[in-house]
Amino acid sequence: MGRLLDTTIVRTILSVWAWLVLGVLLIVMVPMVGIVRLVTAPFDPGRYHAGLLFRKVAVFHQMLNPLWRFRVTGNVPTDPRRPYVVVANHESFVDILLISHLPFEMKWLSKSEFFKFPFAGWAMRIVGDIRLERGDLRSGVKALAECRKWLERNVSVMIFPEGTRSPSGPLGEFHEGAFRIAIQTGAPILPLAVVGTREGLIKGDWRFGRSDAEVRVLEPIPTEGMTKRDVPDLRDRTRDAIEAALAEMRAGR
Repeated sequence: MGRLLDTTIVRTILSVWAWLVLGVLLIVMVPMVGIVRLVTAPFDPGRYHAGLLFRKVAVFHQMLNPLWRFRVTGNVPTDPRRPYVVVANHESFVDILLISHLPFEMKWLSKSEFFKFPFAGWAMRIVGDIRLERGDLRSGVKALAECRKWLERNVSVMIFPEGTRSPSGPLGEFHEGAFRIAIQTGAPILPLAVVGTREGLIKGDWRFGRSDAEVRVLEPIPTEGMTKRDVPDLRDRTRDAIEAALAEMRAGR
């Protein structure tokens, strides 16, 4: 079966199917997300329920995509309303779909281009995902303020501290923004290690690839009592934890 899925013709046909499924799911789900947002607005300032529903698009898509198999492992938080600054390594666009399988809502810090997409971008605005213009200092300041707002409403935020996906595999350097926010708000860092998504959508190819991907939830790193002087150490501790987990996960594949 694996060899059959790897053939060019079959992969092309299944990719057309998978993109079609994703489009249909967005067309169907986005109006539902809007309705849930309207109904829950009086008692859900964190837009938690609407956001959680939107992330289900990724879950249903993976179930209907025969090229992908995803799994969540590790120390998944038991309290969905305990806010974390969630950080992960970044291999591919598929990281977003994999991490969305976690059973709690997060507001995603995303580049502004995503918000321009029909349906997906509309839903991101509805649920409160955080827009970032790369290279724009004012946009960065505003985005960090948005992160603080959601954390104060007991909703986690999700940030890729590398800033962009790694072009070749090795873990890139981490920017400090996520760690500043965590210390300022007292929210713990929740590190995630992601493997296997790079094969799911190779850069420069519109077709999906066969992917056996895993997101591992690592132990939270508390930030209580830390100050801005601790940002570099927190950043490095987090990066080291993710790098060690990646090495272990890749060795076991």
